[in-house]
Amino acid sequence: MNKNMKKRTPSKRAGRSAKHIPDSQIDFSDIPESTDEELKRARRVGRPKSGSAKQLIAIRVDPKLLASLRKMAAKLGKPYQTLIHELLEKATGRAA
Repeated sequence: MNKNMKKRTPSKRAGRSAKHIPDSQIDFSDIPESTDEELKRARRVGRPKSGSAKQLIAIRVDPKLLASLRKMAAKLGKPYQTLIHELLEKATGRAA
């Protein structure tokens, strides 16, 4: 194989050549209906719904500070983003 040629995975290749079709044109007739037992075992995928959605932001933080925040959060058993949120709320005088 030539060094300049990149080896592509089949999934990438298939994704580029696949044509988009609307859901209304997809034939689902060969897929069996889910049973009540399957539906009981089903789990929600993705972020949990919450009453108050948070806004995604990007900030620049000194790497040493971020490392310290991550260590603090790990000791408290919570995600570091949650810790930062709580610290900001405390600094602004707002309760969670």
